[in-house]
Amino acid sequence: MKLCRYGEAGQEKPGLIDDAGRIRDVSAHVVDFGPDAIGPEALRRLSALALDDLPLVEGPVRYGPPVSGTRKFIAIGLNYADHAAESNLPIPEEPVVFNKWVNCIQGPNDPVTIPRDSVKTDWEVELGVVIGTGGHDIAEADALAHVAGYCVINDVSERQWQAERGATWDKGKGFPTFGPVGPWLVTADEVGDPQALSMWLDVNGKRMQDGNTATMIFTVAQIVSYCSQFMALEAGDIITTGTPPGVGLGQKPAPWFLKPGDEVALGIAGLGEQRQRFVAASPVR
Repeated sequence: MKLCRYGEAGQEKPGLIDDAGRIRDVSAHVVDFGPDAIGPEALRRLSALALDDLPLVEGPVRYGPPVSGTRKFIAIGLNYADHAAESNLPIPEEPVVFNKWVNCIQGPNDPVTIPRDSVKTDWEVELGVVIGTGGHDIAEADALAHVAGYCVINDVSERQWQAERGATWDKGKGFPTFGPVGPWLVTADEVGDPQALSMWLDVNGKRMQDGNTATMIFTVAQIVSYCSQFMALEAGDIITTGTPPGVGLGQKPAPWFLKPGDEVALGIAGLGEQRQRFVAASPVR
């Protein structure tokens, strides 16, 4: 299944994507796709619905993030060896874990605001993992059973604040609008092997990233298990799993970064596509 939330920000309704790519309203069956609605039993009930009998949503609509009520937005850095190389950093022996603040989460096609005084705002197409069943100290062999599904994420990053303003990456990762998620949450049963998904990202129509989750250093199962050693994962938590090479920081002969007016498009096979316009922050009043 493909689960989505559609409508104006803060007023989204739950929907399912039918075989023709249209939104079907499921608000008569579930209030929202929050933590209580993406566990195994809740997903089984949804899968039993006849999509053709559900109301069709007409006209162009805004997609919101496909899950509401996320408590943790966890990120993994340097999870592709060639991206570590372009960042001039060693391949990590263990997953690099940091946070994106949950209030940076937004719809997949909403504008992204470049922070005031930013000089190094960058792009990163990433596979997002949404937890459906929480747990602590999860065995690697059991980890994928805790995953509700997968989605596209742009891990927008401000490199100066990430790398040049102290030792913590978090400062460059969680600005408002820096977490486009969606357009859909595709359930794990439909995705199959999360380590066989092609991914891409364009800036102003130019292909910048072209990768595949097969080249991850740490697999989704390893990441879920590893993170659960240090925290209790909860339903609705999102883990974004790293990016392949081709980010602005790694461009040769010199890095280059996003500016107001730039457009970024990205996608992952089977998980949909995003498109964002980058805009300037409002001036100080």
